[in-house]
Amino acid sequence: MIEKEYGFSEVYLLHNKCIVESRAKDCDPSMKLGDIRFKCPVVPSNMKSVVNENTCLYLAKKGWFYIMHRFGTDNHKFVKFMHDQGVFSSISVGVNEDSYEQLRKIKSDKISIEYITLDIANAYSVKAEKMTRFIKDSFPDSFLIVGNYATEEAVSALESWGADSTKAGVSNGHVCSTYLATGFSRPQFSTILKCSNVAKKPIISDGAIKNVGDVSKAIVAGASFVMAGNLFSGYDQSAGEIINIEGKKYKQYFGSASYNNTLNERNVEGKCILVDYKGEMDKLLYEIEDGIMSSISYAGGKDLSALKNVKWGVRDGGVRQ
Repeated sequence: MIEKEYGFSEVYLLHNKCIVESRAKDCDPSMKLGDIRFKCPVVPSNMKSVVNENTCLYLAKKGWFYIMHRFGTDNHKFVKFMHDQGVFSSISVGVNEDSYEQLRKIKSDKISIEYITLDIANAYSVKAEKMTRFIKDSFPDSFLIVGNYATEEAVSALESWGADSTKAGVSNGHVCSTYLATGFSRPQFSTILKCSNVAKKPIISDGAIKNVGDVSKAIVAGASFVMAGNLFSGYDQSAGEIINIEGKKYKQYFGSASYNNTLNERNVEGKCILVDYKGEMDKLLYEIEDGIMSSISYAGGKDLSALKNVKWGVRDGGVRQ
């Protein structure tokens, strides 16, 4: 019999005894990744419709982690720009020759990169292994994130190739249609739960985040950081221009494998939607921070480690540890 697996919407968390007097004063939602401690364990998706140079600078200056997308980005210029602004650099690369060329140029100019993310749909591949080993050999001091994948076998392989952290999640994004196009996917809560049981390094949960409560569920499942796309779309600091339609404001939000991003009608595994214009991103950051601090208090602790001791249940019955 095949074991049933779960997405975030099917899971609920059970509270422990609260030990703090004030969630706002006594609960610490910060998390360290690599050499830097960030204000919250949440990062926007490294998608062209979510982040741009201004988004990254805005987040870095506020003490949040970011990953710049790789689509049409000159990583050499971007890294220099971020360093000139006095903040850390965090870039994305693929597995094709253009990414090798950019990395070789950065190395030849002796420019350091704090964070590098190898970002492809299926990182459990020969080409990803080659690029992972190249990056670790060329930039041994950079913190390397490799993704995406959805199986225990894959996370073990990525770590053995040299990944310092891995990005888990296949076909659970709001504008991803890989499951419809190929049949491949895995419910996100179970993806993190199963893969974290064998992982020896931090996992970033990527996809299926519909609200701040899902962030806490991902951490309970075993994630160290959580990536969200739709949650960060539509703001002033998000990528894209405001579109006016019949007096209402929107922004486009599209998947990395969509036609809107690749301009290629073959192998389309993403879609484009309009999201409501949401104004300043500050209010989202406060909402995330407040929600995670509240989760820590419900978990019975003072920091994110308390979420590792939370029991969870599923709506069809049963409580799990």
